[in-house]
Amino acid sequence: MPNHNPLSRREFVRDAAVLTGCFAWAAEHDANAAPPAQATGEKQLTAEESLRDLLEGNARFADGRAENPRRSPKDFAAGADTHLPQAVIVGCADARVPPEVLFDQGVGDLFVVRVAGNIINGAGATVKGSIEYAVLELGVPLIVVLGHANCGAVKAAIKHLDANDTLPGAIESLVLNIKPTVATIRNKPGDLLENAIRANVAAGVETLKKLDPIVAPAIREGRLRVVGATYDLRAGRVALVA
Repeated sequence: MPNHNPLSRREFVRDAAVLTGCFAWAAEHDANAAPPAQATGEKQLTAEESLRDLLEGNARFADGRAENPRRSPKDFAAGADTHLPQAVIVGCADARVPPEVLFDQGVGDLFVVRVAGNIINGAGATVKGSIEYAVLELGVPLIVVLGHANCGAVKAAIKHLDANDTLPGAIESLVLNIKPTVATIRNKPGDLLENAIRANVAAGVETLKKLDPIVAPAIREGRLRVVGATYDLRAGRVALVA
């Protein structure tokens, strides 16, 4: 289990930075290069350990037992010279779904990429490049694609699935990225919105599993795991779905 003691954890990370040095941007790496060691606490973190830590943190949050705020100025200062997050969270931009809070994590623990509808396919270089950076340069062992209940972007895709209307601005392009997934599950039994939210997460996971030249090879080599999950706004709990 990762050590949640904020002092020992930050001291270790700071010392590790002195020993390993700072990692340069992709000019010093190629897509097949081994990533830098990802470490938290006193041992190397695996995808399974990271996922377990996140789910246990969510359980604490949902039960009202959060123990790791670590958001004071001294916590930011402790991580100023290093950057070793334990996971990438690709989440929705919705203000009700802050990953550090709902997973009970602190400063420097998560590399968070947030975009409405937690879309990946069609999101462009800014989203995919951010994820690739975390995998290649920071050596993260885990990516979580996180959807959530009552997602407005998915609701819009359902509402406008068959309409011949046009949404204003770039909202149209965003919703168009979700519509094909909604269309694949529209006739399945159960609640359409819930099914669409889970399907949208699963689509993001599948996109990442095929994302060359950085993410897909890391998965094949066992250096990276990608999972999907949804967050229940009322219960406060995260459930794996893909």
